[in-house]
Amino acid sequence: MKRFLTKHGIVVLSVATVVAVALSLLSFFSSNTNVLSNIVQTVSSPFRSAATAVTGWVEGIHSYLTEFDALQEENAALKIQIAEMEEQLRQAERDSEENATLRRLLDLREQRRELNMESARIIQEDTSNWASTLTLNIGDSFGVSVGDCVITETGDLVGVISETGSNWSTCTTIIDTDTSIGAQIFRTGDIGVARGDFSLMGQNRLQLAYLDADASPQVGDLVVTSGLGGYYPSQLVIGTVDEVMTDDDGLAQYAVLTPAVDLSALSQVFVITDFSIVE
Repeated sequence: MKRFLTKHGIVVLSVATVVAVALSLLSFFSSNTNVLSNIVQTVSSPFRSAATAVTGWVEGIHSYLTEFDALQEENAALKIQIAEMEEQLRQAERDSEENATLRRLLDLREQRRELNMESARIIQEDTSNWASTLTLNIGDSFGVSVGDCVITETGDLVGVISETGSNWSTCTTIIDTDTSIGAQIFRTGDIGVARGDFSLMGQNRLQLAYLDADASPQVGDLVVTSGLGGYYPSQLVIGTVDEVMTDDDGLAQYAVLTPAVDLSALSQVFVITDFSIVE
């Protein structure tokens, strides 16, 4: 016991002192609750402020997230609305283009009452250095036959029907090497043959060959179908003279034509299923 007190006496004394002080304070505070309450309020006040600040911050974050979600929903709705308006605009443009096409077709029908035509859509295009054809969505069931001319709503020649099915047909365009059609220079009346040429097909051009020796084509001359023989209607616009050339033998001349129609921009055409010969 003596050794224990010698070794741990200071510790025991310290503990006893702390206990005594604690008992004194407890006795004092128990008799004076106001003082204890003040101390508690003083100590807890910073924590209450901190709790209030944290609560306000959390509420602010929640409000921000709520507003952010609402803005996202509003943004998504606006995107859908814009997409719908853009589609309506595109549809209006398509309708306007279709109306313009129908007006031009009506003018053509008034001017060319001898032509019977069927409207067709291009469903496939095959263009290469060796061929230039269009597949149409109408065929035998619409009265389409091999040899029928295909034109635009303004009367520009696109090509000639070369193959048909019940609900489809193939149009060989005017620049294809298989195309050969009687042609006439509108200004002079000079007769020739409009035909495709391998060297010109890649340039989207064709040749006006077999011109008379005294023919006088000029750059810019309009070239139309001649209608000779009654195989094709007359006065369908083929194109304009782009160059006047001389054959390799130097004895004959021919013209290089630029088609009136832009073959790459076509979507709708008209097949002349029948026509009357106009004298």
